[in-house]
Amino acid sequence: MRIYSNKWWEQVITSINDGILVIDEFEKVLFINPEYSRITGVGKEIIGKLLSAYRPGAQLPSTLKDGKTRVGVYREINGRAYVVDMAPIEDNGKIIGAVSVCKSINEVKELSNELNKKVRQVIELQEKISTLSSVKYTFDQIITQSAEMIDNKNIAKKIADSNLPVLLIGESGTGKELFSQSIHEASDRRNHPFIAVNCATIPDTLIESELFGYVDGAFTSAKKGGKVGLFEMANKGTLFLDEIGDLSYNVQANLLRVLQEGTVRRIGASTEIDVDVRIIAATHQDLNQMAQKNKFRQDLYFRLNVAHLTIPPLRNRREDIPFLVERFLPPNYRLSKDVMQFLQSYSWPGNVRELKNMLSYASCLADNGIIEMDHLPEVMKNQIIEDNIQTDGTLKSVVASAEARYIKQMLMQYEKNIEGRTLVANNLGISLASLYNKIRKYELE
Repeated sequence: MRIYSNKWWEQVITSINDGILVIDEFEKVLFINPEYSRITGVGKEIIGKLLSAYRPGAQLPSTLKDGKTRVGVYREINGRAYVVDMAPIEDNGKIIGAVSVCKSINEVKELSNELNKKVRQVIELQEKISTLSSVKYTFDQIITQSAEMIDNKNIAKKIADSNLPVLLIGESGTGKELFSQSIHEASDRRNHPFIAVNCATIPDTLIESELFGYVDGAFTSAKKGGKVGLFEMANKGTLFLDEIGDLSYNVQANLLRVLQEGTVRRIGASTEIDVDVRIIAATHQDLNQMAQKNKFRQDLYFRLNVAHLTIPPLRNRREDIPFLVERFLPPNYRLSKDVMQFLQSYSWPGNVRELKNMLSYASCLADNGIIEMDHLPEVMKNQIIEDNIQTDGTLKSVVASAEARYIKQMLMQYEKNIEGRTLVANNLGISLASLYNKIRKYELE
């Protein structure tokens, strides 16, 4: 092991910003560093002299005698407040001297204030991440009998453990965030943040500062101390970019750079920050078509479209409606037969979200626990009238049109086999032969 000279140690101690004083076993001053001279106003002329000669009442000799360490002793020197720590110096169990370290209380307060400020910032950031990264869904919450949805669910489970970007395509309310959260929860990133941001709800002038953050003074209205962006918040986790098709071309370019480089640069900064984030993006738009029309960056589209899932609208998976109703209805509530038939025939422009909201609303109106047609929102009842009633032509043609639509609605509720057709005929109050005649007459299949 290398042995360092006294001169080397003296240079080290001299460079320390705290005031340092060393005395020997006879209470004579052995060493002071420049900071001690600045604090006390004494120089090297005291070296070799008794400490008590210029500092009567000093406590360092007490440490020399009893061998006890003293921490945080308050001292006023030349009208300023300091905190002094004192400790004995031992050699083979024998006390041969003592050392004191003197630090300005103002500096301690400044360090304490700065530490408290950083602690508050960390707490605020943790609270914000906790708020933004609340995950409510897993694959168990994806209720479906639809073959297409079952395929989507199985594919999503397989890609969950990878780091592949995922692109979810589907109309509003189909369950894109449900899939995104389920993928995150089934991945190795489940114990890290899941951050969701709706790109369509943040103005173009603010989206970059939200995604990438900014440094202090980056622009006029910048928050003092800067701001951590969502990419940094989602580090080691997942960032869900909903409605990504609404991002401007300029923001798309910056997003692409982050995905390619794995680093983010805050607005106004000159340094890069490494980030490890999985991207799940979602949109209701056709990004491929937008890319061909130069409305979406083609290179970003190819970067995102690695694992692709198309979530079908509710009107294309009506077999899921009874199971979703059972899931969303409050306990002890049920639907009347007419309402269930209506739900099977409705077009569901708002998809699963609309169904859930409708059931919440209707259950508030159903005093006896049975949801009837009168309990449905007016906009839905008006829609079924528009869909099912022909408003011109002869009475015979109007009646035929209504009959054809109603039979079609009933057919959609049951399997396309003899058992299903028998149930449809029974519900319509006609024979099975009459049902088949009407199917042929109206060309329903």
